[in-house]
Amino acid sequence: MNTLSRDQQIQIIACLTEGQSIRATERITGAHRDTIMRLGERIGRGCAELHDRMMVGVRCGRLELDEIWGYVGKKQKRVQRHEISHKGDQYTFIGMSASAKAIISYRTGKRDSENTDLFVQDLRQRVIGAPEISTDGFHPYKVAIRDAFNGRASHGVIVKTYSVTNLAVKDAARRYSPAEVVAVSREVESGTPSYISTSYVERQNLTLRMTQKRFARLTNGFSKKLTHHAAAVSLYVAHYNLCRVHEALRTTPGVALGIADRVWTIGDLIDAVLPLEPYKPVRTVRKFTVIQGGKS
Repeated sequence: MNTLSRDQQIQIIACLTEGQSIRATERITGAHRDTIMRLGERIGRGCAELHDRMMVGVRCGRLELDEIWGYVGKKQKRVQRHEISHKGDQYTFIGMSASAKAIISYRTGKRDSENTDLFVQDLRQRVIGAPEISTDGFHPYKVAIRDAFNGRASHGVIVKTYSVTNLAVKDAARRYSPAEVVAVSREVESGTPSYISTSYVERQNLTLRMTQKRFARLTNGFSKKLTHHAAAVSLYVAHYNLCRVHEALRTTPGVALGIADRVWTIGDLIDAVLPLEPYKPVRTVRKFTVIQGGKS
């Protein structure tokens, strides 16, 4: 029986973490796209478990929280009633340490009060003490942070007002350009935050869009299944924290935060999330291999 070698696994995951689509990865590596998707999903599930094990007991002075938009299957306006939970708009909530630039907590789902509360509760279980927290003006953050931190965290809200002049413009070059920020306001929700900003986590959102094809705008590389979308996010977070050297830090966020003692390679990441036995395909389609994913 043929097996997908470790070098092939490393090459595939390297492509997926550097902004390549599934079909581009297929052309580069020669592996069938079904093999790539199943490997990516399996590695992603393992990365989620790895994050749960490593990201505990974290000390950080200030956290920045934000959400990044994506969609699964189809745009929200085309979603039917029975597809609401798993199709259309899917937001990824991200909580980042402002000093170490590490992603402490994340959650993918609808942008509603329930997911906001679950995201903040997960963040609370991972950090020690009561850090300063900066968020945007999304209202459910206020209640979720107050309940999770029992009112002891300093919470600041930054609200940016964008120009709407380009919304009615028909010229594509201007219509798809970012709107201009015309005003910024900061409010203290609780405690005494010394600095209110979400600049670091917003910059991280750009990295996510550039390195995960599923988040690119105006593309047909979007996720077709919510499980694949969530796995891609987990893979990104693990690679970002442990493998990707941050230009400002000159090391990885994981080393800066103290959860890792060295910069990981993609091979190290694969070894940490896959079982010791080889990852074996169960059938062959033409000259390409289709792999069956195991249970996480």
